Amino acid sequence: MKTAIVILNWNGSPMLRRFLPSVVANTPSSIATVIVADNGSTDDSLAVLASEFPSVGVIRLDRNYGFAEGYNQALRRVGEGYEYYLLLNSDVETPTGWLEPMLAYMSSHPDVAACQPKLRAEHTRSHFEYAGAAGGYIDRLGYPYCRGRLFDTVETDRGQYDDVADIFWVTGAALLIRSAVYWQVGGLDGRFFAHQEEIDLCWRLRARGHRLVCVPQSVVYHLGGGTLPKENPRKTFLNFRNNLLLLYKNLPERCLRRVLFLRFWLDALASLVFLVKGQPRSFMAVWQGRRAYRRMREDFRADRASNLAATTLDPIPEQFPASLLVAYHLQRRKTFKDLMR
Repeated sequence: MKTAIVILNWNGSPMLRRFLPSVVANTPSSIATVIVADNGSTDDSLAVLASEFPSVGVIRLDRNYGFAEGYNQALRRVGEGYEYYLLLNSDVETPTGWLEPMLAYMSSHPDVAACQPKLRAEHTRSHFEYAGAAGGYIDRLGYPYCRGRLFDTVETDRGQYDDVADIFWVTGAALLIRSAVYWQVGGLDGRFFAHQEEIDLCWRLRARGHRLVCVPQSVVYHLGGGTLPKENPRKTFLNFRNNLLLLYKNLPERCLRRVLFLRFWLDALASLVFLVKGQPRSFMAVWQGRRAYRRMREDFRADRASNLAATTLDPIPEQFPASLLVAYHLQRRKTFKDLMR
């Protein structure tokens, strides 16, 4: 059993210096190989890797392919002989014993295609981390959330989610997946560039009957926002565009039209909230994202047909059958456990 831990880097030499030492020190070479895939960096990342991390494998990509296609390009060059890939963000700190619980669970549960550790915030270590917490879910309208994080409400980790749980999506910050399954379902969709591409991958996996889990006995610490801060309009654009592409690619026919109709008005409301908050560029980014979705939608028609034809699990049990917006804002359900009542 051998794992390729692949860290995608773009102009991130400070992150490499800060976080890569923990990955190297706490990853036994007998079970995993650490590789950095450089996404066409123009800073001193490659020099830092050569001088400070000579034991780490390096893949040099010729340009910035984005997160999704960058990983596809890198994993094609990783080579054969790896049973698992572990896609790890460059801003993740890994303590001693972080990897073994996930590998042990995957080894003893062949029906599980992918898993994630529990993510705590690097800057507030008592709290879950926004991007993955203790496993990802999605509601009927396409809004993602986590065990430990609903919208911007992030819980303190008190051990309330320390059970292994089936989830809808595995965070791309630390995604352990069987290499054969990754390619069977087509890998990450490079057209997403970045953001929500792991949810799309996991939706395809789950719809085909594969299990996805969080193994909280494994813990890592994630900084988050290392490439694009949360308030960046570019991130807003990608999130709104990609969420619509995600829905178009994967939603069953019976609910697609209604969900997209509702999302138009909810996205309009979200854009007004940005405007009221004095964020005009984010206001524009919402509508730019929707326009980009309309331009790109036809390119995804064949993917949608293929995904629906391959679906064996409908509905997916881990998809919240109601509106997270209603539950959170009107019913005041602020934690995952409240939501599941």
